[in-house]
Amino acid sequence: MKKLALVVAPFLIMTPVSAAEIQSIITDSVQLTVEGPAVQSTRIGSSYSVSGSNISVTTLGGLTGGTATAAATPCANSYSINTDGQAFSFSESITVGDTPVTAQTALTGGLFTTPNLYGNTITSSGGTAGSLAGTLSATGVPTVTAGGAGTTAIGQRTMQLSVFQ
Repeated sequence: MKKLALVVAPFLIMTPVSAAEIQSIITDSVQLTVEGPAVQSTRIGSSYSVSGSNISVTTLGGLTGGTATAAATPCANSYSINTDGQAFSFSESITVGDTPVTAQTALTGGLFTTPNLYGNTITSSGGTAGSLAGTLSATGVPTVTAGGAGTTAIGQRTMQLSVFQ
């Protein structure tokens, strides 16, 4: 066994290092973003409610049924006090919902010129590029210049050197 170890040992010492074990990575990147405008609009429905005590109903109010192209409308009503001189309470509430819209206006330059706005609407104005800019340099870190509202600029440099990974 000692003779085998003496024969194999010189070969283990002389094993060359592989160049595949050395790695170098350099990554530069710049990302520029300008936010677009947005409109989120939700249609609200119609509702009607009435309640009371010591009230006489001649004509009950309410809503006419809406259609695919028209919102509901309120109906006429008529109420009176049941017993004069007695306490009474009366409450009537109506919400007339949004008119259904079946088509949106055409886009102009990527924007809706007149978006359909319903009872519950959130709008965001678009960004302005302004002086938004970014550059890559072979000798240094990427540079970014801030833009107007609604913009983002990100510069990144990654360097990695591995030996015997």
